Amino acid sequence: MNKKLKLKELNRISPSAFVKTKKIPLIIILDNIRSGHNVGSVFRTSDAYLIEKIILIGITPTPPSNDIHKTALGSTETVEWDYYEDSQSIIQDLKNDGYQIISIEQTENSVNIEDYKLPENKKVVIVMGNEVKGVQQQIIDKSDLCIELPQFGTKHSLNVSVCAGIVIWEMGVRMRS
Repeated sequence: MNKKLKLKELNRISPSAFVKTKKIPLIIILDNIRSGHNVGSVFRTSDAYLIEKIILIGITPTPPSNDIHKTALGSTETVEWDYYEDSQSIIQDLKNDGYQIISIEQTENSVNIEDYKLPENKKVVIVMGNEVKGVQQQIIDKSDLCIELPQFGTKHSLNVSVCAGIVIWEMGVRMRS
């Protein structure tokens, strides 16, 4: 028999211990995301994989928000986050701090995530774009590269929170090894 574990049997760290726990050097930028539910999902996934920080840009909803709370389930209290009106200065600041800037977007020279190689210092920023328009061209222009996820059906994109979940998992696994 395979008994489902109760929450207390999972031995998760407390929120106060989470804040003190070493994070992987991965920052997620949510650029002009419209849905608080998508934002909350990214917070929750970022908590699960010990992401360093989330940066919210432009029209992206910020905590506290009922829509974010519905999917974040308290992770807005554990995952560090900042808000900026636009991305230009923060992206340059992160580059100056040694982060590789990666936009998740389908472009002429985008790299399949399966072929992506982590930089030596393993400091990475992932930019996720608007649900309809994707990552802004001005951000793509400042990015070190663009990564795309292989897809085989009729749709050419995934929901931003689903895409973020895949990318965070993939990067999190690679950055831990």
